[in-house]
Amino acid sequence: MCSRSDRRAATPVAQGFSPGGLEQGFSPVRVQQRSSVVVAALGLAAIACVGACRAPARTFDAKAVSAPAPRVLRVCADPNNLPFSNSRGEGFEDRIAGLLARDLHARLEYTWWAQRRGFIRNTLKARECDVVMGLPSGVEMAATTRPYYRSTYVFVSRAGRAPGMDSFDDRRLRTMKIGVQIIGDDYANAPPAHALTSRRMIRNVVGYPVYGDYAQPDPPRRIIDGVASGQVDVAVVWGPLAGFFASRSPVPLQLTPVVAPADLPFLPFTFDIAMGVRRGDKALRTELDTWIAAHRQELDQILAEFHIPRVDRPAGRPPGSDPTGADPTGSDPSGSDPKGVQIRGK
Repeated sequence: MCSRSDRRAATPVAQGFSPGGLEQGFSPVRVQQRSSVVVAALGLAAIACVGACRAPARTFDAKAVSAPAPRVLRVCADPNNLPFSNSRGEGFEDRIAGLLARDLHARLEYTWWAQRRGFIRNTLKARECDVVMGLPSGVEMAATTRPYYRSTYVFVSRAGRAPGMDSFDDRRLRTMKIGVQIIGDDYANAPPAHALTSRRMIRNVVGYPVYGDYAQPDPPRRIIDGVASGQVDVAVVWGPLAGFFASRSPVPLQLTPVVAPADLPFLPFTFDIAMGVRRGDKALRTELDTWIAAHRQELDQILAEFHIPRVDRPAGRPPGSDPTGADPTGSDPSGSDPKGVQIRGK
């Protein structure tokens, strides 16, 4: 006799956010699949032979029929945060998690939580999961692996609208509408906002919340839509978001890596991205480090398919080549539709 349970607890994720994080209105959605096998023991056999021939007794051997519990890779992720993750498994972090689970011979299990304030506290630290697939290296609330890519903020504009723009000191910015991603309602948390306000560019800045309208699909893409539609002339956007959504734009968009302002040396514009585990989980961290090192080419391929701008050198790219993966002609390095993203290196 066997039994199988498939338990799904789902709480709708509500619209709205508190500045910089999740406090109210969001609940985890934990998807678990458990299976167990209940084996009936075999007793003594009945008399089977004519002439009172007794068959030998067959006893239950637990070791012969029981299997060890399968390994589970428990991942916490945001259910509505492309290009990173979503509940349909369409993000590049979802792809990487699937590849990792396959190689570890593990069943992949998700706990879904909106990636806002309290995300690590309510998921990884609460032991609802064991791995977060993408965190900045050295983040205080987790132990991070070796990074598997490094990206940067980029200027995004319609192709030909702002050629060569890579600096906050470009004079053209003063006469343009500039889109920036904001975390709080005071523009205080995003590095590009700091750079613009230090140059007294405030009135021509349009803020797009990083979290967006969570009731809609793909809330982070609104800033890219703003550039494509002409709502803003140029935007400064975190590279993975910019590369992915620009590649899906109906009009050609140009991405140029930001040159970090010399007057703000304490303000980073590029970040190493790694996987995160609980502090003290040294065995898992070491295992993930080893896996990342052994799968550089597969990781680079996934990142390229999602048009992630890189400022590190992917495996196999010769030294001295453009670290962003940019084609010097300005065409999409992935060779996709020319109407998509055009990435110009520094």
